[in-house]
Amino acid sequence: MDYENINRMSDWNHWKNTISKAVNLGQMAGLSDETISKVGTKIGNILNASVDPENREQRLIKELWNVADDEDKQTLSKLIIKMVQSNNND
Repeated sequence: MDYENINRMSDWNHWKNTISKAVNLGQMAGLSDETISKVGTKIGNILNASVDPENREQRLIKELWNVADDEDKQTLSKLIIKMVQSNNND
């Protein structure tokens, strides 16, 4: 069994769960999806500038973020939100 890959998956799932909780809190506070996405984009800019990705999935998001313009970053933020919301529905 490859324990390194299990740890990476766990970190990725933990990251997605953390994002999911933040989105849920925003929704419970009455924030619109657009506002949550804008906040997500701002947080993404901060994380991109100051946090080293912990796994290959986060590294991919960082690489995409680095080549994205503002509109692309907004789209990526929306897609991440959709991803974590769809995981809650599975």
